[in-house]
Amino acid sequence: MTLNQLNIKEAQSGLKKKQFSSMELTEACLEQIEKDDPKINAFITLDKKAALAQAETVDAEIKQNAAVFQTKPLLGIPLGIKDLFSTRGMKTTAGSKVLTDYYPVYDATVVRKLKAAGGIILGKTNLDAWAHGSSGENSDFGPTKNPWNLDYVPGGSSSGSAAALAAEMCLASTGTDTGGSIRLPASFCGVVGLKPTYGRVSRYGIIAMASSLDSIGHFAKSVTDAALILGVTAGQDPFDATTPDIKVPDYFQDLAKGVKGIKIGLPKEYFQQGLDPEVKKVVLKAVEQFERLGAKTVSVSLPHSAYALAVYYIIQPAEVSSNLARYDGIRFGFPRDRFSEEAKRRIILGTFTLSSGYYEAYYLKAMQVRTLIQEDFVQAFKKVDVLMAPVSPTLPFKLGEKIKDPLQMYLSDIYTVTANLAGLPGLSLPAGLVKGLPVGFQLLGPQFKEDCLLRVGAAYEQAATWPRKGAKR
Repeated sequence: MTLNQLNIKEAQSGLKKKQFSSMELTEACLEQIEKDDPKINAFITLDKKAALAQAETVDAEIKQNAAVFQTKPLLGIPLGIKDLFSTRGMKTTAGSKVLTDYYPVYDATVVRKLKAAGGIILGKTNLDAWAHGSSGENSDFGPTKNPWNLDYVPGGSSSGSAAALAAEMCLASTGTDTGGSIRLPASFCGVVGLKPTYGRVSRYGIIAMASSLDSIGHFAKSVTDAALILGVTAGQDPFDATTPDIKVPDYFQDLAKGVKGIKIGLPKEYFQQGLDPEVKKVVLKAVEQFERLGAKTVSVSLPHSAYALAVYYIIQPAEVSSNLARYDGIRFGFPRDRFSEEAKRRIILGTFTLSSGYYEAYYLKAMQVRTLIQEDFVQAFKKVDVLMAPVSPTLPFKLGEKIKDPLQMYLSDIYTVTANLAGLPGLSLPAGLVKGLPVGFQLLGPQFKEDCLLRVGAAYEQAATWPRKGAKR
């Protein structure tokens, strides 16, 4: 196993024991990027010089004070940052040529926290422009490809972050999830993806897509690593009024407790017509694994789920049209003629929805149904501890297969948008391979119950096995 194939826990163990240096770890990731990224296109911007300088500083810190890991839980760990996150002095494009030459003068709160924890920023990962997409094909800098099979999509919009991790180019990466943009690529690329509760992690300094739906999370190689990163990024931020004053728990406290006595709800609406039989088979096999571990599974209903996709694609474009209004080519960025077709489509849809005479008919009605969807989850969590469901109704699909049919592309989000509408945390876990492509499932929990999701996910991870390495590239 090469150094870049280690997870965070393994890498930190090696750093503490001085089996290798942070410089060697970082160089291993950079070599992997140099080897594979020309084919995968996971990174938009790479700052090799800065990354190696950070690694040199880390090695000096470790040499001077071996106890530094206690205050810097990500010390020496190479990370990929989704190119929606503002990074001081490092180009931030949102995957759009409108921001081709934009260099922020400050770090997003999450980036600041990751740096303070000792993380090493390798560069900025590719994404669907402005986070508009489910496949990674809408980037103005070319599509990202799935490391397991380069003919297939990695999922979006956090395509580069998931693909970079699956291809062993970094040890973890950041993402955003507005309607499934962490969970879907995590499932398609066979990695762990965590979407925290809305407001659990600060959105400050992250280019907004839909402000009432955006959740800030990450990708990791293990549930333990995901818990470690959340412990760093979570918490109230005075720069983001949507982050509540709720104490961040110790996410490791219950991680090894197992699932005996845990009630797992299976929403019947998520296992009906439209779900690929092969995907369903893999997910139900995972259900059986939980039952063997001592969990109890219960059938539950989320009756308003049928309206979720329609509600989402009214609310989300409305907020997109508002958020993209600032990109006028006057204050920063280039003129609007550089907007891609998908961005234009969502701006037009959102502007229409919010226009006089249509606001009450569409946006207001969608917000009312959103409340009903939230109440469905409230009632379900009175009966169970977590919910379990597929992430996607299909296997990863081929590049170009849906790009000309926006409605088919939007259907990729049918099982994920509900968590964003209700502001719930979600954890995507790899469950197996079908035709050489990864399939995952998601766990959903009550608001601010990430610790429960991580506990359940860790129990499954310890009992299950799946290939960590992708197809030959």
